[in-house]
Amino acid sequence: MKSERPTPRAVSLPVAAAALALPAVLWHGGATTGAAAAIMAVAIVALVLAPRRALADAAVRRAMGIAQAERQAAARIRAAEDETRAAAVVLEALPDAIVELDAERRIVRANRAARELLGAVPGTTLLSAIRDPDILAGVDDALAGRDTVNVPFVLPGPVERHFDAIVLRLDIGAGLRSRAAVLFRDVTALRRADRVRADFVANVSHELRTPLTAVAGFVETLLGPARDDEPARLRFLAIMDAEAKRMTRLVADLLSLSRIEATEHTAPTDAVALEPLIGRAADSLGAAAKAKGSKVTVTLEPGLPPVVGDADQLQQVLQNLVDNAIKYGRSPGEVRIQARRADRPGLPGPAIDIAVADDGEGIARPHLVRLTERFYRIDAGRSRRLGGTGLGLAIVKHIVKRHRGQLTIESEQGKGSVFTVTLPAAAAAPVPPGASQ
Repeated sequence: MKSERPTPRAVSLPVAAAALALPAVLWHGGATTGAAAAIMAVAIVALVLAPRRALADAAVRRAMGIAQAERQAAARIRAAEDETRAAAVVLEALPDAIVELDAERRIVRANRAARELLGAVPGTTLLSAIRDPDILAGVDDALAGRDTVNVPFVLPGPVERHFDAIVLRLDIGAGLRSRAAVLFRDVTALRRADRVRADFVANVSHELRTPLTAVAGFVETLLGPARDDEPARLRFLAIMDAEAKRMTRLVADLLSLSRIEATEHTAPTDAVALEPLIGRAADSLGAAAKAKGSKVTVTLEPGLPPVVGDADQLQQVLQNLVDNAIKYGRSPGEVRIQARRADRPGLPGPAIDIAVADDGEGIARPHLVRLTERFYRIDAGRSRRLGGTGLGLAIVKHIVKRHRGQLTIESEQGKGSVFTVTLPAAAAAPVPPGASQ
């Protein structure tokens, strides 16, 4: 059985009793008076018990100090844990992708943006997520103790995205695993804006030069030799009116294209019902088709789900394609709009095909690959006569790219052309007929 340790009080009582025996013996033997013996007894008891009381008080004070220190340490630990959790929440919510690395280039931590953008998984090596040699070299430099580096990085895909990859050296103590970090700052919008501005200036200066020169020449003629020539004045004014309207359409299309390109890296997320969208496109161009002696027919597969998209931009795609089909189809003729479910290898999940077909002359194969280039025209004179700006299919291409879809063009000379836009279907139930977004 385990013996119990005696308490300070239990030890003090026998010691005090033994100390009191000495004055009693001296008094009993006549060596001292009773009063002196009593005083001696009190002094001995005080000398024996006082140090023990002081030790007990010191032990109590020590215990209280330890308890207080433990409480303070626990409070500091809780505060540090709260700060760590807060930092983790902030890191997770940042829009920029951030990857922390250890000395062997293993991923210690990756925020949500990094997981979605790069597929970065903690515990794997950086090479499994990024193979860019400049970034890997920058990480090696940071791990070797050299300064921060900034590396341009392009992420390929349906729409290229541009980043500034900032490689940082982390000096946060030998006990922590992180040694370096890579921050990916998305500069796609800035790069695209710079390119759009440059393209806009180049295109405007090229495409507007001819009509402006023509208008200036006609004005000079009307102010000079044709001042009093009524038939010539009317003819020149009609040409000037047509050129001015063409310039207006051209500027409108250029501005539209610039806006689309500026947001092309950001995919839309709305669910858009197709039936009302296609119906509005057919109705709005019905008068133009009737004027040419053509008709527009619509065929929709029953129960089509909505697509993921921007309703206004998709309306623009349909209007451009149907307008082209009317312009370049036969007279009289037929423009056919069809929508059906599709399974495209390049798109994840279910998709919808929207096809616009005409019965025109068709397009020669060498032209097909260039049709969506800005200002590319098979027959420039015919395009201008029909009011085209050479930007319609370029606008369609960039809107489809923004929607992470596909544009396919099929044509056979003498039989017509089919322009098919494939869009991702929304993960939702079919939209009832007549519903709109």
